[in-house]
Amino acid sequence: MRPGERAEPDQVEPTRPGDTGTWRRLHTASPDREGGERSAAAERVYRFTDNLSLRARLTLIYGMLFFAAGSVLVLVNYLIVAVLLNALLAEEGAAELLAQRHLIEEVLTHVTRFSLLALFLVGLLAVALGYAVAGRALSPLQKITRIARRLSERSLHERIALSGPDDEIRELADTFDGMLERLDRAFDGQRRFVANASHELRTPLAINRTLLEVALSAPEVSPDLKSVGQTLLETNARHERLIDGLLFLAKSDRELESRTRVDLGEVAETVLSQLSGDIEESGLLLRRDLRPGAVVGDPVLLERLAANLVENALKYNVEGGEITVRSGMYEGVPAIQVENSGKVIPAYEIEGLFEPFRRGSGDRVGSGRSAGLGLSIVRSVVRAHEGVVTAWPRAGGGLVITVCLPLAPPEAPERR
Repeated sequence: MRPGERAEPDQVEPTRPGDTGTWRRLHTASPDREGGERSAAAERVYRFTDNLSLRARLTLIYGMLFFAAGSVLVLVNYLIVAVLLNALLAEEGAAELLAQRHLIEEVLTHVTRFSLLALFLVGLLAVALGYAVAGRALSPLQKITRIARRLSERSLHERIALSGPDDEIRELADTFDGMLERLDRAFDGQRRFVANASHELRTPLAINRTLLEVALSAPEVSPDLKSVGQTLLETNARHERLIDGLLFLAKSDRELESRTRVDLGEVAETVLSQLSGDIEESGLLLRRDLRPGAVVGDPVLLERLAANLVENALKYNVEGGEITVRSGMYEGVPAIQVENSGKVIPAYEIEGLFEPFRRGSGDRVGSGRSAGLGLSIVRSVVRAHEGVVTAWPRAGGGLVITVCLPLAPPEAPERR
């Protein structure tokens, strides 16, 4: 991007020299104020109605029906009393009826007032009872919800086993138990497959690599045979990277096996130290702004996440380009951001970059420098840590990828 040029919509402005500490953000047009206020008011109304629990909705419906029926009953009672009083006084004659008109109206007013008061008090009692009955009726659903929230990959053997009448809720619980049984078998099969594949696929490739290296080390090997051997070694190495990537992708899609407190700044520093040789060899300009950002997660997966982001920035860069790595707090949560120059990437191709074996322009991966799984593993690791990964095209070419992870809980004070 040339000096003075502005970023197009849906693009992120590149980091300017000396401004490494500023996080890159995607700027979008803000709505007009009037429309924004209306949207905010409507959003509050929608949020209130959406936040009503099913128990509260059932209680509200029950209370409305009770008060509607009670109002009709008060009206009917008013009409009956009025007709009876008029009929009794009519037997005494028209003169007596006119003389007692004031008394009839006073009786009807008192009857209406006390009827409405009784309706209000009984209605409040009915609403309270309705709330209690609704809670009792929905208790099986609350049990299903508690178990569903507690379930994870390693606790799929649990079952709801709901007892009681054979009604719709019991049918729902039995259906949920059947689904858990199928999921348990599927995850168990996946775990066995990953364990077997790790041995069955890596061992032959390791043997092939060893045989080729021994054969090429012999002094009598001809140049043509050495050329063929090097090609086979490169192909073998690519297959090893592909298998490692697939196995790691399968592992990162599963539940975290270990959770420890990790500083994203230290992770980024470690990754940059490990890749310092590749970065120096590439001739790219590296800029960094590494600040602390504590998260709780798997250190191995987080290190692979950061390494994949930096390696992706290395592979898909341009000659004389640059890489900027940031870590720290971004919008209140720990984050790591990697920005790189490179070819121009349309915004509609961003989502496809996170699919396995896909690169820009929707091409299948065919080169030997990448297995096409780097960003797919990044997305899987982020999902396993309940975080969010966002990618934006960079103005002038390149990509800005930001990973935000949940904030780690504060450390407990040490006991003396």
